[in-house]
Amino acid sequence: MIDIRDISLSFGGNKALDGVTFSVEPGETLALIGPNGAGKSTVFNVISRFYRPSAGSVTFGDTDILKLQAHQIAALGIARTFQNIELFENATVLQNLLVGRSARTSSNWAREFFFAGSTRAGERQARRKVEEVLDLLDLQHLRSEIVRDLPYGARKNVELARAVCAEPTLLLLDEPASGLNPEEVADMAFWLQDIREELGITILMVEHNMGLVARLATRCIALASGRVLAHGSVAEVQADREVQKAYLGTAA
Repeated sequence: MIDIRDISLSFGGNKALDGVTFSVEPGETLALIGPNGAGKSTVFNVISRFYRPSAGSVTFGDTDILKLQAHQIAALGIARTFQNIELFENATVLQNLLVGRSARTSSNWAREFFFAGSTRAGERQARRKVEEVLDLLDLQHLRSEIVRDLPYGARKNVELARAVCAEPTLLLLDEPASGLNPEEVADMAFWLQDIREELGITILMVEHNMGLVARLATRCIALASGRVLAHGSVAEVQADREVQKAYLGTAA
């Protein structure tokens, strides 16, 4: 589905990515793990076109992502969440999810001004999709709540729901379990399984919670200092000596 080849990126004298290569297969959940500063979120920012690598290639199907602008990525079929929740705090949950539909709707000022039939049909379709996602992620009871009034865990779920509303084929999740309590992590795992199995969405996930990784990931890639240390099953990567050194130190 997506193929990343030899991408490198530096900030000043610091190499954030150093020849990173991996691919994501359709229908899988691939986890990127590694200590803080390993380059995991930087990979996401390259895919999202926030950063331009100094070398390498990123292809999504037959499309060269590096030739696109950031605003074109969602329409391509790639959606993401962020480490720090990025929602419209003063809007309702429903309004935030409708924003997620913008990548799947065409805009014409004249049709919208006169609220033409095609515009009304598009609005109905967007509402239907949002209602499906509210049901899937058990958010119907929060639909009219203002986002700023929600607890942290609920806002995490709303951000996930907004990404799903874009109908992606590839979903980038940047630490979906961060800040969640054990019960919320279990709920997140359940919903992510549904997203993959019921909606057929492929998932690329950055995560520190190894319990969630072990439960969801079909494969795992470990990064450290901007380089790929190991890849394989979760158990194989956890057992790798270089991975253990990166997490625990050489003495340990």
